[in-house]
Amino acid sequence: MSRPSADIEDVQREARRRLKSLKIEEWRVREFVTGTPVPDNIRHLAMQIEYAAQAIGRLSPIPADYADDVYWPRIW
Repeated sequence: MSRPSADIEDVQREARRRLKSLKIEEWRVREFVTGTPVPDNIRHLAMQIEYAAQAIGRLSPIPADYADDVYWPRIW
């Protein structure tokens, strides 16, 4: 029996989980408060995660294993 395919909400939830593990909101708040920019490696990885979420969300159907690391950029 195959697993049902995922939907865009699932993919966006996974992207938020990955961004949270990157602590992107903390970096952005720090930038806002202190003026110190988000480090390039963090900023680029966040952009890659967001891009991957958009690309996965456009697949038809979205793979049931969308949360597998093979679809997402590596963290470090």
